[in-house]
Amino acid sequence: MSDATMTIRQMCDAFDVTPRTLRFYESKELLFPIREGQKRLFTKRDRARLTLILRGKRFGFSLEEIRQLLDLYHMDDQQQTQIMRTVDVARDRLADMVRQRDELTDAIVDLQEQLKWGEKMVSSLNTQQEAAQ
Repeated sequence: MSDATMTIRQMCDAFDVTPRTLRFYESKELLFPIREGQKRLFTKRDRARLTLILRGKRFGFSLEEIRQLLDLYHMDDQQQTQIMRTVDVARDRLADMVRQRDELTDAIVDLQEQLKWGEKMVSSLNTQQEAAQ
């Protein structure tokens, strides 16, 4: 094994993923390790792709979006198409995330108000029970 390749175990350790995750990404044609029998050797290209896959997943991109963006790398236009498409997808994803955050903020405020009401009701019921005794 050369410094240019890593075993599945080395990849798992370096990227904090499971072998199952790497095999899954390979089955989805996101990674293309060199196969030597049952052994998989991951190249520098695979490591770069995995970095982008994990970043895309963190941002909520679908695996299909990630695959399409990675496939644009070979357009022979100095990655201009890939970068432009990535920016478009990222803008859409950011807008979704902001919308989700705003909805979550509203839900938190509503739940806090309901919780205050519930706590007052419990306190009132406890006071009534104490007075009745």
